[in-house]
Amino acid sequence: MDSPYGEIWLILLKGAGVAFLAVYALLRHPSSTAKLLALVLALSAMGDMLIELSLQWGGAAFFFSHVAAISLYLANPRASSTPSQKGLAVALLFLTPLICWLLTRDISIASYGLALGGMAATAWMSRFTRYRVGLGAVLFVISDWLIFYGIGERPYAETASMLVWPIYYAAQFLIATGVIQTLRHELRDVA
Repeated sequence: MDSPYGEIWLILLKGAGVAFLAVYALLRHPSSTAKLLALVLALSAMGDMLIELSLQWGGAAFFFSHVAAISLYLANPRASSTPSQKGLAVALLFLTPLICWLLTRDISIASYGLALGGMAATAWMSRFTRYRVGLGAVLFVISDWLIFYGIGERPYAETASMLVWPIYYAAQFLIATGVIQTLRHELRDVA
């Protein structure tokens, strides 16, 4: 007879990786920016766990994580950007929900894709390093596209599903360390 506690532990374990990144953000910098980053990561960790119980509840937690991330990135704009950088941000904003729609034909997932694209676009235009935070945001989009690709009967859906978690965690790791690296670097410059 299987124990329901085994499943609970697996769900908690799934959220632990990103939850530890939230703790990392809180411990590595005292600013309100780091606290907002920790909230973004905590909401994502909640999404990691809830998605195992319900795609809708997990998706809602990730939606709110993206909204919090958008506010984080909008509060930290880049001083200047090239036209190509602005063009990529616009492409992320509009192509992300379009591709979500094309993969699923589901308006709620396309709506979620708008928040996902907004998160990636604002991360790309933020003052945080594009090689970590910008790349992490793009990887997050790719990991979600792989999830949506795996919905339904498609060739290589199993392979796509196996790639979701490593790409997603790499994305969150790059975002967390990139924001904190920038904040700590600025702290050293002031001191």
